[in-house]
Amino acid sequence: MDIILLPGLWLPGAIWDETAARLRELGHQPITPALPGVDDGDLHATLENQVSEVVAAVDAATSPVVVGHSAAATLAWLAADRRPDAVSQVVMIGGFPAAQESAYADFFPVADGVMPFPGWEPFEGPDAADLDDDARSRLEAIAVPVPAAVAQAEVRWHDKRRFDVPVIEICPEFSPEEMRGWIDSGDIPELASAHHLEAVDITSGHWPMVTKPVILAELLAGVSPRTG
Repeated sequence: MDIILLPGLWLPGAIWDETAARLRELGHQPITPALPGVDDGDLHATLENQVSEVVAAVDAATSPVVVGHSAAATLAWLAADRRPDAVSQVVMIGGFPAAQESAYADFFPVADGVMPFPGWEPFEGPDAADLDDDARSRLEAIAVPVPAAVAQAEVRWHDKRRFDVPVIEICPEFSPEEMRGWIDSGDIPELASAHHLEAVDITSGHWPMVTKPVILAELLAGVSPRTG
């Protein structure tokens, strides 16, 4: 199974290394596209540049599962929007697709054209509860500022066939029940319209690829790609 792994804000593809290694042991092919503005240091990269890179990875794969962590849940869903017949499944980890015409990830202040990692204060609590000092230091060391043209880009959905693509939401710092409540309240309109949605719990904070990489890999390996 081809599994395209997309990291959340500030994180390069190397954040998936341990999860990817376990996926290979299980007989799968993990793919970590080099995202413009993250893996190449291009501070002028746009969201469309990233979408193009992910779509190219989809086109080169066979019935791929596209995995998006945190804000990259939107990036994974954009791949399904662009290639609804090619993406076999979307897995979202701790994040949800942005609403139509909202910003991709305009969550923190932008300075000098980028949104830098804001430190740990905004994430204290369930998000970061399982990160020890070493894990925090590791994340800080590899964090890459997000170009403003990515974070503040307006998200536009085009193809309603994306709703036919099965979605699995892996719930780290929140529960499946909480997620369903947010959907019922109208807070996640894209998932409210998804025709095939499953929620799976994982006991971790917001970064299970750091604190539970093997368990996360085994959850991903259990995904059954759509056929036909």
